[in-house]
Amino acid sequence: MSGIHIFSSDVAFTPAVKAIQTAKGSRAAYAHVEERGGWRTEIDDNLAAFVADANSMYLATASADGQPYIQHRGGPKGFIRVLDKNTLAFADYSGNRQYITQGNLSENNKAQLFLMDYAHRRRVKIWGEARVVDDDPALLQSLMPQGYKARPEQVILFRISAWDTNCPQHIPQKFDAADVAAALAARDARIAELEAELAALKGELASAAG
Repeated sequence: MSGIHIFSSDVAFTPAVKAIQTAKGSRAAYAHVEERGGWRTEIDDNLAAFVADANSMYLATASADGQPYIQHRGGPKGFIRVLDKNTLAFADYSGNRQYITQGNLSENNKAQLFLMDYAHRRRVKIWGEARVVDDDPALLQSLMPQGYKARPEQVILFRISAWDTNCPQHIPQKFDAADVAAALAARDARIAELEAELAALKGELASAAG
């Protein structure tokens, strides 16, 4: 059955995985998921919104002999774009020039995206196939976030096979520094506003008393 997917979740639930699920008692629960069709395979409004709000993700690839590699990708919110109901894309910026991800994809196009929203304790796992496009400057330019200071080198197209979400268990709640700074600035502005109102009120009371 290797390489043959009956359910979309078979992209991860291989026969070996299912055997362990059976041994550890979770197979029946996941069989119910399979009966409902398995995991989602198209980008819906919820996934599109999650991706549009992401400024960070991890891209996992493997070499032909199975050596795994995970690399972080980041940018302004919206740097990952939805091209159609099955395809995500993003501009790949010039970095340390090791090209491990590109090398892996040249011999094994299976890949996974892992997106984490720490503030709301949510995560999304996306399985699929990825390829590098380095001969389409118009596409590259269209995917480059405006004003972002990075040198785009190529495009990575990611065609979704399946995606799934996880429960928030064990996800630590963290916030982006920019979001924290904005919240503190709003708080400080409100404090200043209240202090000004209090000072004005004290002035009015002092005038009335005089």
